[in-house]
Amino acid sequence: MAFGEHPTISLGASDLVILSASAIPGNEKLITKIVNELFKRGVDVINDSNDVHVTGHACREEIKIMHSLAKAEYFIPIHGEYKHLTRHAALAKELGMDGNHIFLPEAGKVFELSKRGIRINGSVEAGQIMVDGYGVGDVGSVVLRDRKHLSEDGIIVVVANINTENKELLANPEIVSRGFVYVKESEALMDELVKASIKIIEKYLDKGVTDMGTLKNKLRDELGSVIYSKIKRNPMILPIFTKTIL
Repeated sequence: MAFGEHPTISLGASDLVILSASAIPGNEKLITKIVNELFKRGVDVINDSNDVHVTGHACREEIKIMHSLAKAEYFIPIHGEYKHLTRHAALAKELGMDGNHIFLPEAGKVFELSKRGIRINGSVEAGQIMVDGYGVGDVGSVVLRDRKHLSEDGIIVVVANINTENKELLANPEIVSRGFVYVKESEALMDELVKASIKIIEKYLDKGVTDMGTLKNKLRDELGSVIYSKIKRNPMILPIFTKTIL
């Protein structure tokens, strides 16, 4: 309705909209966007700032009634954050329930129910599972970190051809950039990065370093420092070395 997409209801200057619930933490931006769209349509809006909040949750006295009616022998509060669970457990104790029969759940905790009662029986792996294409749970934190890095600062690929016998760089490195800078408008910067790459590679070749892994790490670290000193950004740097034996 706020965006004019409802098939039968349209809102305008003669309408009043009451949002009788406070914003769930994390949804504030979306709700503010909706309220703004309503105001753009001339709608009069009353929201939680006007003290019209109506909750869908039971109040303390209503919860007491439920406990009195259920007369449960064991109790596991399951709704809300841990602070809510703790308060609910304390309320159950106030009503006379045995504290040893009250359990606070946590993600992955296993409760075993039997004729003898309820007990905690270990834990299992639990938490968020990433679904990525056809893969389920195969995207780890390292991959997500790299994707975040790429989305923020882009990537630079440095391709260099090295003669491992003579310990020399055979040609100027080629630098390919994606999501870092627009190359045609940053030619001076790219030229500086090529020169810096040459200097770094030749410095370690002169020191007798020919191990590809070591050279890549040195180039990644030192070229990253050069880039940050110039434009205060940290792109992902991917060195690719080809070895040539003459």
